[in-house]
Amino acid sequence: MDPTDVQKHLVDVLTAIQAISQEVCPTLDPTVRPAEELPKFNSKVWPVAAGMLGAALGKEIPPDVNIFVDDATKQALTIAQTVALVCTLIKQLDAQAAVAAA
Repeated sequence: MDPTDVQKHLVDVLTAIQAISQEVCPTLDPTVRPAEELPKFNSKVWPVAAGMLGAALGKEIPPDVNIFVDDATKQALTIAQTVALVCTLIKQLDAQAAVAAA
């Protein structure tokens, strides 16, 4: 999965969610931490955003995976960190699917 494509789709999803919520959307560069910096972008919205991103990428992101906050540290992830996490996750899921299909 190309990180540039993932980032483009992630920014599109975040922008759409903020527009639907009628909230201000700052410029979304790789250093932005959506969980901290986007108004009303909280744990109720994160799974929806992950699902929308998965749909945009044509891949399923499991609903129990939080792509916006680090599970271990509870720190909000930057867009760049979320992109890296999603790319790794998709690679792992694709590898599991290939093993299961074999």
